[in-house]
Amino acid sequence: MSSAPHRPAGTGPEPAPAGGRAAALTLTILVSCELMLMLDATIINVALPVIRDGLGFSTAGLSWVVNAFLLAFGGLLLLGGRAGDILGRRRVFVAGIALFTVGSLLGGLAQTGEWLVAMRALQGIGAAAAGPSTLALLITNFQGPAQTRALGIYSSMTASAMTLGLILGGILVTLTSWRWVLLVNVPIGLLVVLCTPRYVAEAPRHPGRFDLLGAVTSAAGAVGVVYGLVRTADHGWRDWLALSGLGAGVLLLVAFVLVERAASQPIMPLALFADRSRAGAYLSLLLIPMVTLSMQFLLIQFLQEVSGFNPLQAGLAFLPMAAGMLLTATAAAKVLGRFGAKATAAAGVVLLLAATGWLTQISATTGYFTGVFGPLLLAGAGLGLVTVPLNVTLMSTVAPQDSGAAAGLLQALMMSGATLGVAILSTVYASVLNGTAQTPGTAPAAETIADGMRSGFLTSTGIAVLALLTVLLAIGSRTHNPPAPTTEATPTTADPPELTASKVDGR
Repeated sequence: MSSAPHRPAGTGPEPAPAGGRAAALTLTILVSCELMLMLDATIINVALPVIRDGLGFSTAGLSWVVNAFLLAFGGLLLLGGRAGDILGRRRVFVAGIALFTVGSLLGGLAQTGEWLVAMRALQGIGAAAAGPSTLALLITNFQGPAQTRALGIYSSMTASAMTLGLILGGILVTLTSWRWVLLVNVPIGLLVVLCTPRYVAEAPRHPGRFDLLGAVTSAAGAVGVVYGLVRTADHGWRDWLALSGLGAGVLLLVAFVLVERAASQPIMPLALFADRSRAGAYLSLLLIPMVTLSMQFLLIQFLQEVSGFNPLQAGLAFLPMAAGMLLTATAAAKVLGRFGAKATAAAGVVLLLAATGWLTQISATTGYFTGVFGPLLLAGAGLGLVTVPLNVTLMSTVAPQDSGAAAGLLQALMMSGATLGVAILSTVYASVLNGTAQTPGTAPAAETIADGMRSGFLTSTGIAVLALLTVLLAIGSRTHNPPAPTTEATPTTADPPELTASKVDGR
């Protein structure tokens, strides 16, 4: 294979190789990266008991193995998106993956709890840098119908990542060691870092200054809110640290909005919410992870505590969810083209609503194939159907110079929704268990656990209803072409003619 020709500095972005094979490689790189980042949010969950015993974590301290990643990832996503716009999306993408890979390697070698938590935070920083640029680079490298197909594949991988993380985590912990839930990222990360400069075209930069005050208030506010929500899951809503974190986070986010209104080059352009369909898609992508992640959170406990599944069996039990996503995600682009964004997204949310409604009937005697398999299949099918039209609605209506910020906000809302959903559902579940008389020091009875889960799934059903109303009232029936860049946002260096001719066409 011949080397790419040398391009003098300052002549504009390098083109991606044209052709079907090049398109497949470009998409593989970007999707593999996104899958790896999203898997990391759940793959370690199945390994937590083994990590606790191996590194001597306390029960409370163990939660930071998950929380350190979520706080860094969720708190810095907006900054990562804007950094890609200004410094170069491919450059920030590669730097983020390199940081994530280093964190994975050192975390897999950790000998103390503090060491592991620090490396999980480093993973989160790298993920926040790389994540927004992943979606922005996909938009840059694919055009027209090929872009819709690429977004379909990307969306299905994003939606299935949380489920696949549980399955892969169970397999790795059972067959190898907990360390491999981190070390498995290292070869993938190295390949992405090495292949990206050759097969992924850089997007035009949009020179400007960093909105430093906006970056600080958004990151600190997001960290405060996420910290407060995560802490409520373990300590309840009366915990003063949780309430202080939530209060400070909300105040900082209000300050962030005020700062962005006055900023000449905001880190999050408020115009992203000016389009009703785009604003509705953002709200939907906050609500949907609240439903799906909380469902996984409760079912993992039900399968292990009531049904008696081991970690591997509990992970493999989510295969119907992954299968449902693959079935509908492959057809979602065609359905979107025929019926429009609103109908496609609404059909997906209806399937999610059916899944959570079914799970409100769960009991201590519920068998896997009679009461869990069906809801998981429906939930997966709904996710595969709903994520494609929402992603297309968002990214097809945003100006190119704001695509990094738009993608960063999308992922920040999804991470916040996941955290919020688990916090709310765990609080509802725990309130039922704590309100039931039982002998101190003994595990709750199976029917008590089922009672708590029914209440949790009823709450999930209510959230799914809100998501359906949002889709029906806010999402437009058809997607639109992205608006052309304004004169002020046009890069100082014009795109070279060969960039347009050589962008990946997906054929």
